[in-house]
Amino acid sequence: MTLISVLTAVALVLTLAYAVLNGMRDASTAVAASVRTRALRPGIAVSVAALFAFLGTMGTSGLSVALVQELNFNVPEGVLGLKLLICSLLVAGAWGIYCWWRGLPISSTHALLSALVGGSGASALMGDQSVSNAWGLLLSSVILPMLLASVIAYTLSYLLVFPATRLLRYNTSRSVNEGSRAGQAVAAGAVALGLGLQDGQRTAALLSLVLITGQAMDPGPVTLAIQLSAAFALSFGVLLGGWRITYTLGRRLVNFDPLRGMIAQGVAAVMLFVGSLVLHLPLSTNQSVTSGIVGAGRNQAFESVVWRNVLRVFRHWLLTPVACVAGGAILTLAVRPLFAAG
Repeated sequence: MTLISVLTAVALVLTLAYAVLNGMRDASTAVAASVRTRALRPGIAVSVAALFAFLGTMGTSGLSVALVQELNFNVPEGVLGLKLLICSLLVAGAWGIYCWWRGLPISSTHALLSALVGGSGASALMGDQSVSNAWGLLLSSVILPMLLASVIAYTLSYLLVFPATRLLRYNTSRSVNEGSRAGQAVAAGAVALGLGLQDGQRTAALLSLVLITGQAMDPGPVTLAIQLSAAFALSFGVLLGGWRITYTLGRRLVNFDPLRGMIAQGVAAVMLFVGSLVLHLPLSTNQSVTSGIVGAGRNQAFESVVWRNVLRVFRHWLLTPVACVAGGAILTLAVRPLFAAG
């Protein structure tokens, strides 16, 4: 078996493992608000989320194709390209596990792309082939989406509380809470569907990119086998749950009621749908839902947001590109002697 075949197999296994980790972490985001307000029981919530994440991944391939077309022209083929992808997956996976252990919701995609940019910079420094326009990729696919998605989700969730509370001002608290819990159950499924449309599609794109880079597949449409692999890996991760992050989102950031939880989840779901189906833009499920929860929870008559914990999460969002760029560069330099012959 040739070196490129071995590296391709390793990269595929790491990609699927990363998808499982991604699902485990983002399941928390999809169901946290519903579990917090008792709209859904935890076991039912993750089962519903796994089903809709699978359906979202299989529903379309628009975002996958767009991402493959963007990245395929940037990542070098052969051993050097596979080295960059493997190092990026290892660094992003390590950062994701660390943040999951700390109960911090961060973007898996931002971690992976940042690690790829860091590895590319190290490769270019040593005179090897690298990812073209890597820093432009960091700006357009990490920095800007992180800032814009957070601001938009926070602002929309905050503003939508006004018309919602006005429309329901003559209803009893009990009827509002019961109706909102039913709406939250629907919204949780919608967020999970958006998770598949976003993270599942990105997993399919990465699997395709690994095969193209390893010269095991020609550029073209994402195949059914790749979509199924991505869907099963993501859904399996969702079934594993990720209750550390659920506890952070539901208990540590803000005290919110079912109505505000429904609004936050609804805003996040719409953003994920538009990003995938209309704009073909990768958006973070974690950042959209977290910002929505804080925005909706902020719009209450009493101070309910624990800003110390919110700022801690936001610091790690900003730290993700920095840590993963540095980690990707260091690991790429460390393994370079192993690939000198490639």
